[in-house]
Amino acid sequence: MSDGARGERTAYRIAVVCTGNICRSPMGEWLLREALEDAGLETVEVSSAGTSSEESGNPMDPRTVAVLRRNGHGDRGWSGHQARRFREEDFAAVDLVLAADRGHERALLRLAPTEEDRAKVRLFRSFDPASVAADELDMDDPWWGDDEGFDQTYAEVRAAVPGVVDHVRTEVGPAPR
Repeated sequence: MSDGARGERTAYRIAVVCTGNICRSPMGEWLLREALEDAGLETVEVSSAGTSSEESGNPMDPRTVAVLRRNGHGDRGWSGHQARRFREEDFAAVDLVLAADRGHERALLRLAPTEEDRAKVRLFRSFDPASVAADELDMDDPWWGDDEGFDQTYAEVRAAVPGVVDHVRTEVGPAPR
């Protein structure tokens, strides 16, 4: 766990980033929160943000909420989600930044103030071996689509979540028994 701007931290922190922080990144945030909790990794905190401030203050897209509900995820607080923009100073408070696609990755790498911060940036789907093998690392953007697009994005996120959990486990150690 890294040392943040406020001194030594006790939690490992992840930020999931897409464009507006209303579709892909909150979906990734909540699916990771559930998986990390299920894995007993309570010292891990997950947040989400966007590379744009256009949606700042807005709730999750209703289609994101719908796909989460369709897949059996009860509201564990996501109804209070408010979109926000990822800022340069956010790098000091996180250990891992998961970009939804290569465009977000490039934006985050430009924003990162140090090499250490640039090393924190990874593509979300790079934790899914099948995505890596197929060289399909960009998460589909469901914004312009219908429920089918949100289902596709949900499947992409779900496929990468176990790899993220495994990565975090190697970073923080096994969950206490």
